[in-house]
Amino acid sequence: MVCSAPAPQGQVLLGVFAHPDDESLACGGLLARCVAAGAAVTLLCLTRGEGGPGIAPEADGDETAARRRLGEQRTRELGAAAGVLGVSDLQVLDYADGMLPWTDAAALEADIQRAVERLRPNVIVTFGPDGLYWHADHISVHERTTAVVAAMGAAAPALYYVTMPPGQMREVARHAGVGAEVVPGLGDPDAFGALAEPPSLVVEAGPFAARKLTALLCHHSQMAASPMAAVAPGDAARLLGTEHFRRADVGASGPAFIDSFASPTT
Repeated sequence: MVCSAPAPQGQVLLGVFAHPDDESLACGGLLARCVAAGAAVTLLCLTRGEGGPGIAPEADGDETAARRRLGEQRTRELGAAAGVLGVSDLQVLDYADGMLPWTDAAALEADIQRAVERLRPNVIVTFGPDGLYWHADHISVHERTTAVVAAMGAAAPALYYVTMPPGQMREVARHAGVGAEVVPGLGDPDAFGALAEPPSLVVEAGPFAARKLTALLCHHSQMAASPMAAVAPGDAARLLGTEHFRRADVGASGPAFIDSFASPTT
């Protein structure tokens, strides 16, 4: 499969994710490798992440204002991370963070479809059925993106689901020497990759792992108090460099350009 994969030069990859920081945590290494090889990387983020922790409520207790401020900050952080990774096109939508499973599915699919029609990607990367760690918003994005690709028939791009190597986030926490949450709100690092399907593509970020770490730490509101902040650039390849992907049963079936990044062990 690797030898017959199209060359990355001129190819387009679209990442479809739920929140700012998903892109860097899940597959920042792949994204950076694609850009360095000559592909265009584009991102569609469905929310501004205003439901996550990171900013204390306003002095007057106005939770709505606090959420708006956090969403604005996380959008800026996403722009900074995208710049580090070399993303050429970034679109952030205004769906409510934490509410994607209860959002009109047709509206979500229409927005994803519009992005696909505008960008005409060769490859789409989104969450797998496990949502990285069973996050409901992530699972909803998986379902809606899969439905869009399935409806395209023969015109569909290749679709890949990103998962995480089991035990990877546990090792990050162990390296930091703390029991802190790897991502805010998730106390169990073993939830990452738990029960995920085996990957069909393993990508080693190699020298791009440090760039992945830099992009991840751009999401300061979420990562400043995380064990991620204790990872040094020299340790990034070992701790964060391995990324898992599984080819979807829908979408184009021929070799895709990201197959050229497969680890020799796959």
